[in-house]
Amino acid sequence: MTIQIKFCGITSPEDALFAVETGADLIGLNFSSHSVRRIDLVKARAIVRALPHFQNFTGVFVEQSWDEIASINRVLKLMYFQSYSSPWPAERFTPAGHIAAFRVQSAEDINGLHALLAVSRKPMAVLVDSFVAGSMGGTGHKAPWELLVGRDFGVPLILAGGLTPENVAGAIRTVRPWGVDVASGVESSPGRKDAGKMKAFVRAVRAAEAAL
Repeated sequence: MTIQIKFCGITSPEDALFAVETGADLIGLNFSSHSVRRIDLVKARAIVRALPHFQNFTGVFVEQSWDEIASINRVLKLMYFQSYSSPWPAERFTPAGHIAAFRVQSAEDINGLHALLAVSRKPMAVLVDSFVAGSMGGTGHKAPWELLVGRDFGVPLILAGGLTPENVAGAIRTVRPWGVDVASGVESSPGRKDAGKMKAFVRAVRAAEAAL
């Protein structure tokens, strides 16, 4: 089992290049105006152009309409998009992969996610993040990993929420996710990635993966 590593909230070509060199499988570009890691289309295009042979860019959207998401994707040709909204878009708005993101804090939230998946077109994956009032990801607060033990959503699970080089191995042992997503846990300041932390995160993930 190869655990997918997503470095999210990348804001510069330099950080994107280092993320890929370090071993990132996916790179998240955040377009939400609520995020300190927000980038505009011009910056996003510069990042994508800096890595012409890397395909796994993920657009992260919160308040945007599905039409806005489709418009951005026509320019950037993103491989994936991550949304915090439901119901989910019609097929014509969907790039190659839809990652449906959810903030959870209780078993009721997890049950609600199961119920939604049961009646909706399946996304490529679900991302489970921690719930922090007024924030949509990237807070550094740990998600309730214990609520995810043994859960099968019928699609791959990406674990987010407070992951760091120090705790990601324990999260992997507990949840056994398909992928892990990190933003603040590998930063020197909001939006600025730390090279040493990125390397340590990848090493920890690969070591935990080998021990499963």
